[in-house]
Amino acid sequence: MALETCFRTWALHAPAGSKDRLLVGSSFAPAKRNAVAPLSTGRVAAPRPRLVCQANNAVDEVLVANEGNWDGMVIGCETPVLVEFWAPWCGPCRMIAPVIDELAKDYAGKIKCCKVNTDESPAVSSKYGIRSIPTVLIFKGGEKKESVIGAVPKSTLTTLIDKYIGSS
Repeated sequence: MALETCFRTWALHAPAGSKDRLLVGSSFAPAKRNAVAPLSTGRVAAPRPRLVCQANNAVDEVLVANEGNWDGMVIGCETPVLVEFWAPWCGPCRMIAPVIDELAKDYAGKIKCCKVNTDESPAVSSKYGIRSIPTVLIFKGGEKKESVIGAVPKSTLTTLIDKYIGSS
């Protein structure tokens, strides 16, 4: 989950003689417990850790797209979508995978990153004329805008993404 938009509620603390306070922490490490500030006040029955996410389409991981979810995940998405076409046996695909993972984290909430296994989703691959892998396509408004073929450096993909999120 995107750290900028999601937070973990770490503990409820009720000091003697004061109101109950809801404390929010950025990690589940016990050492961080005392360093957090109160978020709001109110009465809660049992103190327990909770996970609260207020993210709206903010995902910092690469999602798996296939023939079954393609229209909803890529074509119907309002934000730009970066799609990597790959296969498990492809060496250059394994080289670019960490770059795509980094981009998903760097641009969480601004773009959606997906990957399509060409062996498992041949209809999607052939629809977009994927003949070499890895191939990265960028979609905006349900339309294919650009493509990049091969294991390219992160800077190449960053330039491509910036072009489409800047005009959002």
